[in-house]
Amino acid sequence: MLMRATPESPRMFDQDWIDGFSRTPWWTIPIFWFPIIGWLISLSIGSGQLGAIHLIGGFFGGWLIWTLTEYLLHRSLFHWTPPTRFGPRIHFILHGVHHDWVQDKYRLVMPPAMGLILAVPFVLAFRAVFSPTWFGIVMGGFFFGYVVYDLSHYAIHHLKWKNPVFQKIKKHHLLHHFSPRHSNRKYGVSNTLWDHIFRTY
Repeated sequence: MLMRATPESPRMFDQDWIDGFSRTPWWTIPIFWFPIIGWLISLSIGSGQLGAIHLIGGFFGGWLIWTLTEYLLHRSLFHWTPPTRFGPRIHFILHGVHHDWVQDKYRLVMPPAMGLILAVPFVLAFRAVFSPTWFGIVMGGFFFGYVVYDLSHYAIHHLKWKNPVFQKIKKHHLLHHFSPRHSNRKYGVSNTLWDHIFRTY
């Protein structure tokens, strides 16, 4: 069932069906992606060629690649307005909507259909770089990192956990949103690693 526009989640598109698909409850992300991640991991386990240490290392290696991807996408693509007539609209749909309607809880995670489309070039790149034995476990770690990112993003804006690590990450991201001095800094959402490395902290 498509979700209708409300004052808390304004209309983005004139067509009802497109506008409805622009909203995604947070819980659809793990439901959609965890089976895919499990299947990818099973490919590497099923090969019988990787020990436990290699599987763990491959998984966390894929997750680490995601954290860099998260940083680079946010710093470049998400904050770039194409120099065309429709550039501002493209930017708004891709990321600007979140900055304008920051508390819209249905536009904090990526709709699964769009997530699959954006995943295609990464899948092709990982297949080209990693052997079939390693592909599944590294790709699974990468997608797991994406799920952590999306759920972290939702939690930062809508949960009030007192955990000090969570509070630090939350402050980091909210400064990106609400402090003019930090609007072009603090690009990490699920972590601050690459902001420290690239000195955008």
